Amino acid sequence: MAGERRPFFLAMIRVIREAKRTPAEIEQRLAQAGGVNRFGEPNFRAVWGWSRLGWIAGRWVDRDPATGGVVREVVEARWVPKYLPFDRWHIERWLPPEIYGSPENWNRITQETEGVQLVDALGPFPSRGEYEHCLTLEGLAGNFVPLDGSVCEWVVRAIEYSRGQPRSASLRAIRDREEKKGTDYEKWAYDVLDDAMPALHGCPFVVVPRARSGMKQARFGVPSQEKN
Repeated sequence: MAGERRPFFLAMIRVIREAKRTPAEIEQRLAQAGGVNRFGEPNFRAVWGWSRLGWIAGRWVDRDPATGGVVREVVEARWVPKYLPFDRWHIERWLPPEIYGSPENWNRITQETEGVQLVDALGPFPSRGEYEHCLTLEGLAGNFVPLDGSVCEWVVRAIEYSRGQPRSASLRAIRDREEKKGTDYEKWAYDVLDDAMPALHGCPFVVVPRARSGMKQARFGVPSQEKN
């Protein structure tokens, strides 16, 4: 109705997330490549950045979208996008609950104090395990790459292959990588992975560590006509 004032909480809501669901065919290929966990759920899955949400608690500052002025500050847990960039596909791997320790230890290490309030910064204990970030699907220039079943399957098989390698081989690879830092590193990584991963069938695949939380990006030398 014209001239009617909307309630404060409605005035602040703006839908900006672009939600996408992983196609069933790709979910099936990921489950076949990576198997299922004790709950019958896939060990690997693909998620859209805007659709993957997680609990984050702390002090939030709400601003008026029109003026940018501070409307309120509140301490609470919110369900927000978990990964960056939001407009990319991400590959996750399931981790069992024992990886996170006991519920008591989880509460001890994740609870934070905001003013006089005690908040669970990462939400409740993951009693059924949790999916954690493995790779972000992007092109060589950081451009958008559409979700592809073959690429996802290659990623899972490469991760599973690397997990099966002796720890000494992994440490040796890390030392070799450090020695090869420089302008020729990317070419060297392509060559090494092409030799070690015949399952990739010549598709270049580079894992680049991110500074934050040990995240990794998968960069594929696959030209894409689609932009996002």
